Amino acid sequence: MSTMRTLPLFQRPGLLAVFLLVLPLVLQQFGNAWVRIADMSLIYVMLALGLNIVVGYAGLLDLGYVAFFAVGAYVFGLLASPHLMDTFPWVAQTFPNGLHMSLWLVLPLAAALAGFVGVLLGAPTLKLRGDYLAIVTLGFGEIIRVFLNNLDHPVNITNGPKGIGSIDAIRVFDYPLSKKLDLGWIELPGVTLYYYLLLALVLLSVLVCYRLETSRIGRAWMAIREDEIAAKAMGLNTRNLKLLAFGMGATFGGLSGVVFAGFQGFVSPESFSLMESIMIVAMVVLGGLGHLPGVILGAVLLAGLPEVLRYVAGPLQQLTDGRLDAAILRQLLIALAMIGVMLWRPHGLWPAPEHGKALEPGATR
Repeated sequence: MSTMRTLPLFQRPGLLAVFLLVLPLVLQQFGNAWVRIADMSLIYVMLALGLNIVVGYAGLLDLGYVAFFAVGAYVFGLLASPHLMDTFPWVAQTFPNGLHMSLWLVLPLAAALAGFVGVLLGAPTLKLRGDYLAIVTLGFGEIIRVFLNNLDHPVNITNGPKGIGSIDAIRVFDYPLSKKLDLGWIELPGVTLYYYLLLALVLLSVLVCYRLETSRIGRAWMAIREDEIAAKAMGLNTRNLKLLAFGMGATFGGLSGVVFAGFQGFVSPESFSLMESIMIVAMVVLGGLGHLPGVILGAVLLAGLPEVLRYVAGPLQQLTDGRLDAAILRQLLIALAMIGVMLWRPHGLWPAPEHGKALEPGATR
């Protein structure tokens, strides 16, 4: 099966850079809602890149990845909001001006904590494969969500289902990104400023993932993915490599959670449901397992598709005289689109070049 040709835009890095820089300026002409969709797409790209380390590189199915996303979001929510001060008087006495920890201090802390939680998840699953691994990771994700939902009693740590609000906006050079920036010749709203920060973080994430993929560790992960027994026979320490994959993937989830909390200004357990984990897995599989451009493409499509389908679900709802809910129609259309794509391209929209080589005419088995 032939692989998808490289898109012309990706063949010219300069043209791609100009496109990414100009995109929010064009979208904001149609309303800030479209820039916000682009912002959320970039957050999901970071999540998909992290999960691709676990699923695409190491071949470990993780259906609880959203738990690490939640860890990062709640770390920033607790350290950059008045919640801890309202709950614990000694915190208010220690920080009389309020607990407003900077993003740049929270990022490494959240990354380290999420990575530690990822290793904790990976440790008891080292001997599990396939369906059993999926069930355990799914249960882990649900455990984290239930904890967040119930840690408001007897000590109110997470504020339960009400969530944590009044989270500080992310500041860059002491300038809050939620505030409009007037450059004289153009005004940049808060969502556009967030876009450029998220774009920088995504580019850094892509660079790290690419370096990992081409490193000895990346090649060892792929050997485990293809045949764990053969990899172990070649002397690879599969135990440590699996734990490293879980930890590195979780780190990306924690970083994404931090910027998500700062961007939203509010976090609650509802944002970290099982459906979110399934969608992130779908982004990786739909785009192309282990292939960075494909993973990015899958994340952008699945993050933006539900919003675009609002304009399709509305007229369909009117045709049924309102008997079908628009949200249900959107989910149905997304499911049909995913089924169609996977039937059409079973290896993903943009698979790695090596996919299907064994099936090419004249290839030997």
